[in-house]
Amino acid sequence: MHRRRLDRAASRFAAADFLKARAAGDAVERLEAILREFPLCVDLGARNGAFARALADSDARARIGAVIETDLSGAMLAGRPGAMRVQLDEERLPFAPASLDLVVSTLALHWANDLPGAMIQIRRALKPDGLFIGAVFGGETLTELRRALMEAEAELSDGAGLRVAPFADAYDAAGLLQRAGFALPVADLDRVTVRYSHPLRLIADLRAMGETSALAERAGPLSRPVLARACEIYQARFAGDDGKVPATFDILTLTGWSPHDSQQKPLKPGSAKVSLAEALKPKER
Repeated sequence: MHRRRLDRAASRFAAADFLKARAAGDAVERLEAILREFPLCVDLGARNGAFARALADSDARARIGAVIETDLSGAMLAGRPGAMRVQLDEERLPFAPASLDLVVSTLALHWANDLPGAMIQIRRALKPDGLFIGAVFGGETLTELRRALMEAEAELSDGAGLRVAPFADAYDAAGLLQRAGFALPVADLDRVTVRYSHPLRLIADLRAMGETSALAERAGPLSRPVLARACEIYQARFAGDDGKVPATFDILTLTGWSPHDSQQKPLKPGSAKVSLAEALKPKER
């Protein structure tokens, strides 16, 4: 279902790729601060090549060798000459163990059925001291749409179905990195609020992004009365003074390194020279 959503969105993705471009630009900024070379990079969920475009305009490009673009959708990969492209399922990586220096994924892995398993495969494909940078939707993403749909459906039908996928929060994301075996895990949040003239404009963007629901146990199609009522609730609850409605997108960026002996390690328990109580004690002037 998700592949079909992406195939359908391929021809219009460029009209709604602003979040993808933002996440890709953020990944490149992080790479600019890492002064080392990455001879072989894979971009998982490349879509229309946002990461490659952001990288081309960056000083970090000189330190990164070949970039292989992959996507679940062949239609997303088509029509870009010069790029090395592979259609694949992010949960079934074909790369040999310890064969990659850098794996980047921007706004694709949140649709994985088994996200911990996908991240374990990424870590295994990285060489020791290889780097993973991944951005996924999380936290309060689409919280306004979720609430409006649930209230409208509960009001007009027998009950509310699951219309918006659940998302991990930043605490869960850091735990995922550790569970997958990454060293030096870091997770941080970028909250983006997009304003629309009408809730239907938001839904149109979600379709163009290929981000409409692909849940296995999703509810049936929305009826026109439920959708109309959801739009009314959305506008009544969330519209600003200008009549526009906000849509929240939380972008969680996960950074982790494949373990290597050269990496910094935490001190052994009991090796501290000063107790926590002593460190917290106020100093007298």
